[in-house]
Amino acid sequence: MRYVRLADTDLAVSRIALGCGNFGGIGSAPELFGRGDDEQAAFALMDAAREQGITLFDTANSYGGGRSEEWIGRWLASRRARDEIVLTTKVRNRVGPGPCDEGLSAAHIRTQIEASLRRLGTDRVDLYLAHEPDPSVPISETLKAFDDLIRAGKVRHYGLSNFTGAQLTDACDAAAQLGAAAPVNLQSEYSLLSRSAATDAFAVCAQRRVAFTAFSPLAGGWLTGKYRDPGVYPPGSRMTLRPEPYAGWTNDLTLQRIQAVSELASQRGVELAELALRWALSDPGVTAIVVGPRRPEQLAPAIAATRSAMPAELREELVRLVSGPDPTRSA
Repeated sequence: MRYVRLADTDLAVSRIALGCGNFGGIGSAPELFGRGDDEQAAFALMDAAREQGITLFDTANSYGGGRSEEWIGRWLASRRARDEIVLTTKVRNRVGPGPCDEGLSAAHIRTQIEASLRRLGTDRVDLYLAHEPDPSVPISETLKAFDDLIRAGKVRHYGLSNFTGAQLTDACDAAAQLGAAAPVNLQSEYSLLSRSAATDAFAVCAQRRVAFTAFSPLAGGWLTGKYRDPGVYPPGSRMTLRPEPYAGWTNDLTLQRIQAVSELASQRGVELAELALRWALSDPGVTAIVVGPRRPEQLAPAIAATRSAMPAELREELVRLVSGPDPTRSA
């Protein structure tokens, strides 16, 4: 496993992060709580990740209705592994029925960090992310709340998720005006099929010295090759359980592009998933990628992808194979 410094912080992280969004559910969707991995499967995944040198674990207060954090906490305690793991969790998404059970207000952040710390069984979170923007709350209020948590020793660093480059700029400027700690991480979607972060956020991250971590580097499973016909998906897959985020790819053009990449992978003697993950890891703008396997053996392509960098000409060839008309317009 390769390790890198997260921006200018004291955190050394593995280039692969274990995404724990399937623990106890499928992400934050209440209707899918209980449809993801059970606790035994989650423990097996965390054990496998640890054995492979993965030290960055990514979760959220809303994943699985809190089960994800609870199970991570139990695993950390049973393995006595807290000091080995860089813990990332998030706040913003709805966690209850009340009007104040979501968002990025200072009050909600204060309440939710305590709940997360309790579930995780720890006294601090290494990296605390705003899960997505909250237009109802001034960004200065959110950043001040994060800064207060850092000063209190409950959070070491904070970052943002699903923010645009412009929103990241605004947040950094607001932090400077407040005299508060600045965000150190931006986590957003990035894959061969979803490359907008490269033009929207990478330059800002470099200018502001913010680390970029990519979630969904396999595009919700599309870049594994398991989806071969629009509308025909394996039981238990993302496209069966939660297809909405990927609806724009359910068309023949996307499948043709994936087939072209798959053929190139075969020519080079590697799996499609490994090639796609190596493409993301080889981008100089990417610090780490977040993968969410359902079984321990599904970590293999990610581990293999860290072993060598991808030549620039191959990265360009892969982009060429998946470029052209916007496939979402032909869906």
